Amino acid sequence: MLTHRRLFGTNGIRGVVNKELTPELATKIGIAIGTFFKKGTLIVGFDARTSSPMLAKAVISGLTATGCNILFSGMAPTPALQYAVKTHKVHGGVIITASHNPPQYNGIKVVWKDGIELSRQQEIKIEKIFFEEKFRFAEWSNLGNLCMFHGLIDSYIEAIKTHVNASKITKKGYHIVVDAANSVGNLAVPKLLRDLGCKVTTINGNIDGTFPGRTPEPRPENLKQLASIVKAIGADLGVAYDGDADRAIFVDEHGEIYWGDKTFALVEKFFLKDNPGEKIVTPVSSSTLVKDIADMYGGELVWTKVGSVTVSQTMKKFRIKLGGEENGGIFYAPHQSVRDGAMTTALILDIMAKTGEKLSKLLDELPKYSIKKSKVNCPEELKTKTLERLIEQTRGLNISTIDGVKIWLKDKSSILIRPSGTEPIYRLYAEAKNPEKAHQLINKYTKKLKKIIANLKS
Repeated sequence: MLTHRRLFGTNGIRGVVNKELTPELATKIGIAIGTFFKKGTLIVGFDARTSSPMLAKAVISGLTATGCNILFSGMAPTPALQYAVKTHKVHGGVIITASHNPPQYNGIKVVWKDGIELSRQQEIKIEKIFFEEKFRFAEWSNLGNLCMFHGLIDSYIEAIKTHVNASKITKKGYHIVVDAANSVGNLAVPKLLRDLGCKVTTINGNIDGTFPGRTPEPRPENLKQLASIVKAIGADLGVAYDGDADRAIFVDEHGEIYWGDKTFALVEKFFLKDNPGEKIVTPVSSSTLVKDIADMYGGELVWTKVGSVTVSQTMKKFRIKLGGEENGGIFYAPHQSVRDGAMTTALILDIMAKTGEKLSKLLDELPKYSIKKSKVNCPEELKTKTLERLIEQTRGLNISTIDGVKIWLKDKSSILIRPSGTEPIYRLYAEAKNPEKAHQLINKYTKKLKKIIANLKS
């Protein structure tokens, strides 16, 4: 986590609790963050992990030592806390969460006064303070205050409801199965849905930081229980969230699980129908489906590197209203330019209510692609050289090098090969109009990648 004088990864600071991320380290990080904010007022909250209260107290100790005043929300979904930072006009916020990581991990996210996670330039400033120990401590008589902050989740729910046709959704009386992974999504989503007139069945609904129901990442292979329950009880849809409730993955009334590209493309389609000519932000890991919809409905696609912070910062820079990722993250700027699982759920229900159609039919009407994924082990020290060789060997093809190498082929198939930001591997994402071609692309570029790495090792 702390190699090469880096604290922040692609999405905050993360590590295994009491091994990489200790209370001592969290306190020191809190001091660095407090020094960066210069006596500001910050909202601090945490997710459901067993270690979150401990690490929150450590970070708050560091923050108050620098003179920062703290509004402490306690346990809350990440997007609810981000919304509070923006609307209460404080200087920023700190969220103790490791999002989708297993229970032994935790992390620290830092958000700016607009509720968006810090830019890389701002992260570098905190890293410089931390590693050079250029801390600014307050006098004993001028330490920061700590106050409890109540009502954050209710305000967040009310805000979401203003962006959809609540009365139309209510008239439909949808039955929804919610799987919030024993985490903080349970504090907001069931209430939001009941306010929208839905009947709600919850699974993994108790708060438990060991995540006994399933791992916190809502991947299709983890959602078989949700899918079977939706089908068995005749619900209209199911929705699963990650550990801090900023991502949502949907299951239709037949128990079919959809990856995030599909539901994002559906939101994109109806957004562009109402807002033709608008720009849409998405990482290069997203499906060509997202581009197809932009082309069909008069939108303009802005590709970015993989990472929710990059999507948010790009939306902020160019004042773009909609962004999305293939992992279930949707960014709806009229509400806030960050991933928001509850807002995403409300947008999907709004489309269903507006059209009177089932989720399965709405998604079936979208262009279809087969997606295959793979990974290849690659030592950290060989990642850069591997990428250089890969770019050399793909010259002359229609490629993008925004993040790794993405190759677009004439038959609308494509493959992305990129180094992971968190593991010693390369990830491969292939898609095509049929599964055979997607498999063929994965096999071809897996062999090519392994050969490059083997040659660099020899």
